[in-house]
Amino acid sequence: MADATIHIAYYKSPIGFIELTDENGYLTVASFMDEQKRAATSPTPLLQKALQQLDAYFAGKLHQFDLPLRPAGTAFQQSVWNQLVQIPFAETITYLHMAKRLGNVKAIRAAASANGKNPLAIIIPCHRVVGADGKLTGYAGGLHRKQWLLEHEAKHGGSKTLF
Repeated sequence: MADATIHIAYYKSPIGFIELTDENGYLTVASFMDEQKRAATSPTPLLQKALQQLDAYFAGKLHQFDLPLRPAGTAFQQSVWNQLVQIPFAETITYLHMAKRLGNVKAIRAAASANGKNPLAIIIPCHRVVGADGKLTGYAGGLHRKQWLLEHEAKHGGSKTLF
């Protein structure tokens, strides 16, 4: 297999920078950070599309991303992330509900762990998973960002809890 061609772009969101990585035509990373860590490369068509979709998302006009994704993870993590993209905009589910969707209520901790390892913040909406009592729990980008994202989606699309 050929070496990966990696391109990086940064998006300045209302809640911090988002580093975007395009590897051979697939978005592999979208992670929050407080500042740019590396130099951006020349933007690829995919990164330009991702930046445009993030603009639309933060403007409240985009509710579902349409980008070619290739997050690196185990088969179980992939199954969790595939479930995350099924959660509609402005809706939340619990970690228990996520485990039930996966067909194993005993997998709640594993599902929560996989959720926390999601390399594509916002694009794969792990922020839409909350604790059993509806409280915010764990978010790799920080709970303040998770709260902001949920409030943003509620403002632009109503708010529902799917317990």
